[in-house]
Amino acid sequence: MKLPALQDGDALREVGPASIALIGAGPTSIYTLQALLARAAGPLSITIFEEQARAGLGTPYRPGWNDPAMLANIASIELPPVGMTLVEWLARQAPERLAGYNIDPDGIDERTFYPRVVLGHYLRDRFEALVAEGRAAGHAIDVRVRSRVTDIAAEGDGLCLSVQPCGGPAYQARFGQLVIATGHEWPEEPEVRPGYFASPWPASALKRIPAGPVGIRGTSLSAIDAAVALAVHHGAFVIAAGEDAGEPAPGESAPAEDQTLRWKPQAGGAALHITMMSRKGLMPEADFFCPIPHEPLTIFTEEAVQGLIEAGESGLLDRTYGLFEEQLRFVDPDYADKIGRDSSVEVFGERYFAERLAADPFAWAQANLDEARKNFETGTTVPWRYAILRAHEVFALIVPHLDEADHARFSQHLQPIFTDNYATVPHASIERLLALHRAGALAILAVGDDARLDTHSDASGATMSFDGQQHHFPAFIDATGQRPLEAAAFPFQTLLDQGVVLDAGEIGAGYRGVVIDDDFRPVSEQPVARRIHLLSLPFILGRHPFIQGLTSCHEMGEAVGARLAEHVACDLENMAAS
Repeated sequence: MKLPALQDGDALREVGPASIALIGAGPTSIYTLQALLARAAGPLSITIFEEQARAGLGTPYRPGWNDPAMLANIASIELPPVGMTLVEWLARQAPERLAGYNIDPDGIDERTFYPRVVLGHYLRDRFEALVAEGRAAGHAIDVRVRSRVTDIAAEGDGLCLSVQPCGGPAYQARFGQLVIATGHEWPEEPEVRPGYFASPWPASALKRIPAGPVGIRGTSLSAIDAAVALAVHHGAFVIAAGEDAGEPAPGESAPAEDQTLRWKPQAGGAALHITMMSRKGLMPEADFFCPIPHEPLTIFTEEAVQGLIEAGESGLLDRTYGLFEEQLRFVDPDYADKIGRDSSVEVFGERYFAERLAADPFAWAQANLDEARKNFETGTTVPWRYAILRAHEVFALIVPHLDEADHARFSQHLQPIFTDNYATVPHASIERLLALHRAGALAILAVGDDARLDTHSDASGATMSFDGQQHHFPAFIDATGQRPLEAAAFPFQTLLDQGVVLDAGEIGAGYRGVVIDDDFRPVSEQPVARRIHLLSLPFILGRHPFIQGLTSCHEMGEAVGARLAEHVACDLENMAAS
C-alpha cells in the first residue's frame, strides 16, 4: 500500500489495524518480517522505512561502512537462516562474485568466518526475496528507502509517523502496529574533531589517518576491525615462509608448514604504530570448538532460574551465581577447583582473568590460538568454556530483576566474563594482530579503571592518562562499541512527551535505557504502548546486556513477529464483532 504525501489541509490517512510499520530494515526487522509472514492469518499491509539508500543491509554489514577486510564473528552454522543458510547462498553465487569476496568456491564451509560485507549482501538478497514472497502471498509490502522517520505520536488507537523522504515533501501516516528497530547509533561523520574518531565506522573514513602513532580505545572485535582497516590501507597481510618468515616472536610457535602471516607496509606505511587500550589490556580469545546447536544445561536451566526469580529479589544475584557454580563444578570439576570453593561473584570475576593478566597478551594469544586450532581439528570441546557460553543467556533472565547494587556487581564482575566468552573472534583476526605485533606495528596497554581520555586539547587526536602517565596520539579511534543510551537520546520526542516511552531511571531501575516488558513493549499507562515493539539496541541494551549479534536479532524478531500476528488477528476479530 502506497502512502500519500500529505498536502496542507489533507486529512490524516487511517490505515487500519492490519497495518504495520517497521522503522529500520536491518537484521532485526528482517527476522521480524520473516516470522510475521510465516504466521499471518490474512493479508497484511506492511511499510518498512529505511533511512539509507538500500534496505536489508544493517549498519554492521553495510559496504562502505565496513572494510572488506573486516570479519564477522558469526559463522554460517550459527547464523539463523533467512530462507536459506549463508553456506547455501554462497554456493549459489557466481564464481566471479565469490572472487570479489576473495572466497574460494571449493573452500566454502559452515564454520568459516566471512567478511562483514558478505553477510550484508546475503541479508540484502534474502530480504528482497522475503519481500517478493510476501507480496506473492497477498501481502501489501511497501519498502521506503531514503526515508527518515522524524517523530512518532500516539493518536487514538494508532500511531502517527512523521516521515521526511530524501529530496521529497514530508508526510504523515497512521499505523495500527509499530516496530522500532533502528539499530546502532553511530555518527554519520566519525571524525568529530580533528584526529579524533568517535567510532570506527564508516571504515572508509579511517583512510584519512596517515601512517604514524594511532591510539585505539578497546581491544574487542570492533577495535580489531579498526586496526585491520588501518593495516590494509598502509600495507598488506602476506604469508611468508622460510627465511622471509624470520623467527617467531617470544612465546609464539611456528605455524604448520613453517608459514607465518606477516604484515608488510607499503611505501610510506612503515611509520604506522597502533596502540590498543582497554582496562585489562587483554586481547579477545580465539573462537573455540563446541557442538552447534548448543546442548542444554542440566542444572543451570531457564526453569531453575525462573524459580529463583519467583522466590524474590533479595539475594537473587548470589543465589543465581550459586546455581551456576554448581553447574560449572558438574561439567568441569578441575576448573571449578581452580576457581576455588570460596568462590563468589567477585572472586570468580577476579580469578577468571588472573592467568591472562599475568601473561604477555601476545604470548597468551598465540598459545590460545594454537589450542583452539587443535581443538577444531580434533573436535574437542573445553567443558568450562562451553558451560559459560550456554549460561550467559540464562543469567540474563535475572538482570531486569536486580536492584541497583546487584546490577552494578553483575556489570562489574560477571558481565565481562560472559562477554569475553561469547565474543571470541575468528582465528584470522588473532593471526592479523600477531602479524602486526611481529612487525613492530602493534602494542596493547592496560589502562585500568581510572583512565581519563582528553579529546578537547588544541592538538589533534586525544590524550589517554593513567597511572600518572600521559599518552598522546595524533589520531585516536574510540572502538568500545555500542553503549546503552538513556531515554533523553530517544529519537522520537513526542512518544516521550506523551509518556508512552519512559526512562528506566524514572522508575528506579538499575540499568540505563527505556522501560520495556518481556515482550519488548514500552511499559506505560498509555494503552497505545501495547501496539509498539521497541527493538532499538541502544535503548534496551541496559535491560538485555547480551542482545548484540545476529542470533539475538533472530530471537527478538521471532518473538515480536509472532506477537504482531496475534495482535493483528485479535484486532480484526474485535472489529468484526463490533
